[in-house]
Amino acid sequence: MSMSLPDVYPVIMAGGSGTRFWPLSRSSRPKQFLALSTERPLIVETLARLEGLAPVKNASVVCGAKHAPLVRAALKALPRRNVIVEPEARNTAPAIALATAHVAHVDPEGVLVVVPSDQHVADVRAFEASLRVAVRMAKEGFIVTLGIPPTRPETGYGYIQLGWPLSGGARRVAAFKEKPDRATAEGYVSSKQYLWNAGIFVFKASVMLEAFAKHMPELSGALAEVRKALGTKKEKATLAREFPKMPAISIDYGIAEKADNIAVVPSSCGWSDVGSFNALPEVRAADAAGNVVSGKEAIVIDSTGCVVLGGERPLAVVGMKDVVVVDAGDAVLVLPKDKSQDVRKVVEALKARKLTRYL
Repeated sequence: MSMSLPDVYPVIMAGGSGTRFWPLSRSSRPKQFLALSTERPLIVETLARLEGLAPVKNASVVCGAKHAPLVRAALKALPRRNVIVEPEARNTAPAIALATAHVAHVDPEGVLVVVPSDQHVADVRAFEASLRVAVRMAKEGFIVTLGIPPTRPETGYGYIQLGWPLSGGARRVAAFKEKPDRATAEGYVSSKQYLWNAGIFVFKASVMLEAFAKHMPELSGALAEVRKALGTKKEKATLAREFPKMPAISIDYGIAEKADNIAVVPSSCGWSDVGSFNALPEVRAADAAGNVVSGKEAIVIDSTGCVVLGGERPLAVVGMKDVVVVDAGDAVLVLPKDKSQDVRKVVEALKARKLTRYL
């Protein structure tokens, strides 16, 4: 068994407010707190798969104030001070900057492993092996991302174009590509020169601070004030004042697309971003008819390829094909599986009707 690395600091990004799993996900309980891929919430699985890489006491979670109690309740092994609360949601660059400041405060040469809180990984061993390669590259001064070899021409993901080879199977990044149309995605997959962008980043604290100074000076200036106040009585007030000054932008736009020290480690680890109800058959076992069913009161008869998620009361689905049926107790969702992304339209309609108690 591999030793955990004392100079590695896992950072779990839990700022998402996901709407694609309504009615299970609500603003008060977003996707990362749902047990979608296993019997445990996604955020619990996320921390668990990092335990072989680094000590749990090194891990932290970045989230909003509303979700901090949920994080603490779900991740009881995490030290209370390791829940880093953003004053407001400002995308991933400020969130990662805040986490970087905290790590630099205790270990300037520490390596951050930044992962989303709401993904699924089937092969944890392969995932950890890829991260160990990424940590080695990060110690050489690279900002490293994990790339997933595509299994289909997915239009819902960003892509990473491979550059020249580096050590340990890593590659330089030639370019980051936005979510493509179908024809472009098919070209990416057939060329074998592109990977899915999993939104996972590995870097030394000192290297990322330099990158912010070079490519995002406005953020860097605000971050410098926050760093000065860390561990003092002024910390909270300084953060509340300076954090909103940071540009609300993703780390991809702010740093990854501009920096020249970006590397990627390809990782075949059974990754899924669990992006919609349609993705659940990728991460949960189906029955002989291809149905994914949960809830002991769910009854599925003469149906194929369905996702049926029951609650406390009986839920019967009969003679259906490729539909999603979800009973959340106070709300029910029924839609064709291939329309799973349209759940957002339901959320918009509820907002328009001011039915906010269901959001």
